[in-house]
Amino acid sequence: MIFKENLYFLIWHEIKYLITSLKIILNFAHSMKTKTLKANKVNVITMGCSKNLVDSEVLMGQLKANQFEVEHEGDTKDHQIVIINTCGFVENAKQESIDTILRFVEEKKNGTVEKVYVTGCLSERYKGDLEKEIPEVDAYFGTRDLPKLLKTLKANYKHELVGERLLTTPQHYAYFKISEGCDRPCSFCAIPLMRGKHVSVPVESLVERAKLLAKNGTKELLLIAQDLTYYGLDLYKKRELANLLDKLSDVEGIEWIRLHYAFPSGFPMEVLDIMKNRSNICNYLDMPLQHISDNMLKSMRRGITKQKTIDTVNQIRDKLPSIAIRTTLIAGYPGESEEDHEEMLKWVEASRFERLGIFTYSHEENTHAFSLKDDVSEKLKKKRADEVMKLQQEISYQLNQQKIGQSFKVLIDKKEGDYFIGRTEFDSPDVDNEVLIKASNDLYLSKGSFANVKITSATDFDLYGDLE
Repeated sequence: MIFKENLYFLIWHEIKYLITSLKIILNFAHSMKTKTLKANKVNVITMGCSKNLVDSEVLMGQLKANQFEVEHEGDTKDHQIVIINTCGFVENAKQESIDTILRFVEEKKNGTVEKVYVTGCLSERYKGDLEKEIPEVDAYFGTRDLPKLLKTLKANYKHELVGERLLTTPQHYAYFKISEGCDRPCSFCAIPLMRGKHVSVPVESLVERAKLLAKNGTKELLLIAQDLTYYGLDLYKKRELANLLDKLSDVEGIEWIRLHYAFPSGFPMEVLDIMKNRSNICNYLDMPLQHISDNMLKSMRRGITKQKTIDTVNQIRDKLPSIAIRTTLIAGYPGESEEDHEEMLKWVEASRFERLGIFTYSHEENTHAFSLKDDVSEKLKKKRADEVMKLQQEISYQLNQQKIGQSFKVLIDKKEGDYFIGRTEFDSPDVDNEVLIKASNDLYLSKGSFANVKITSATDFDLYGDLE
């Protein structure tokens, strides 16, 4: 009996020893993991749109100037600090941002990062709620809090660097933000809540920024804003997009300028004259139209009617017959009837837009539309969006088939597998058609170079071709 008790004692003593040893090992491993993190190395994570991407690039430029080592969405796992630039536009984007925050909070708990900071639109819109629900984040910042964020990191906001940034895109193209915020009253949109009123960047400053990008190898500027057409109204008391384009097209080294996010109501038609006369301004216009039913347009507070929308598109195409128009639509807005949806389908079929995307409506608090009943089910929203995209897929296929046998100037973006991949002037990165050129032992195309390509075949959203 005594022997048995001594045996139990010895076994228990041995177990306690093993547990203690294991704790020591785990603590040592944790401390070693922490010690491998590089001090002042920052990983910047960007959620959402290209405008957010520009903000991240500016932040990274400031950090680098303050002697921080910076990477964008890096996987080296040795960064001490993570900064998450969030999106708060629609429900899916908000959830993705929250999931990303929680993932890095968990990494902080595990010792694989030391500090987690959150900035951007979600943080601007829900800062109080986030601080309460996810207190493990070291600090939250809004869309206009860059100096505060830098101060928290013990870095100085360097005014002389305004306009300079670290590109996250390939060097040969860059998103180029010409204004911030929006004055439009669209009922479904939360952008003014997060970005404030429209503020234009002066023409002279934008030209200098374009020159700096060109000096560093950028060949394509993708102009972005909440509304390009509003540019200049705050500074010059008139729409100045045409004048800005004229000045930017003079910048040596900029071979393509592309226009994104133009509002249809009050579109400055003189812009088309500049596009027509300047060879380095792409025949491309991204104009989100959202819907065509007068019922929906009125409820959305778009300031335009069905007929005026059709007339505007026709006028643009009459002036520039070769232009590619990209538009974006919304399916399932409150009160959207089957008749409204059918009207949109018929209009899409008749309009034959070169590029088109569609979102399902997201019911966003503090927007004007939030007072309306979100009465279209998620299932029906998706069904309607799918019907629009199925129609657009066929339109895109037919338009692409017409390109077979034609030759285009193509900007080479990358090489993947057996193909060099590029774009025509009618295609923006990530969202539009790509041109695929079969690679071979005696063919080399450098990233950022231009090539003349003859189209030999086409699918719904891709073109295939050979060098001329």
